[in-house]
Amino acid sequence: MYQKLIIIGNLGRDPEMRYTPDGTAVTSFSVATSRRYNEKDETTWFRVSVWGKQAESCNQYLHKGSKVLIEGRLRPDANTGAPQIFQKKDGSWGSSYEVSADTVRFLTPRSDGGSDGSGSVDDDDIPF
Repeated sequence: MYQKLIIIGNLGRDPEMRYTPDGTAVTSFSVATSRRYNEKDETTWFRVSVWGKQAESCNQYLHKGSKVLIEGRLRPDANTGAPQIFQKKDGSWGSSYEVSADTVRFLTPRSDGGSDGSGSVDDDDIPF
């Protein structure tokens, strides 16, 4: 069996890197994807984990607002098998999904300050 998820979105926060006890780099960041339909905006959040040398590159070159393409697999919650459910500050409910990245492609040009002009992510909307 095989699964592959491809998402394109913008980082909601700067990446955070740490190391496992054996010295493997792990970088985590959140990515927001959005679409507009029937005059409504829909944003879906993904929590992305990247490992090894690619984790070090992500930590070095990505920052809040960077546009990325992620190829990887969904990782369900170990206890429930579902995405993480949370209540937003406005009282509505949302969910975020855990992704283990195989490939991260940087879509924001280096000369660009990180904003692609497509809009910004508000810190209050980030669930984690």
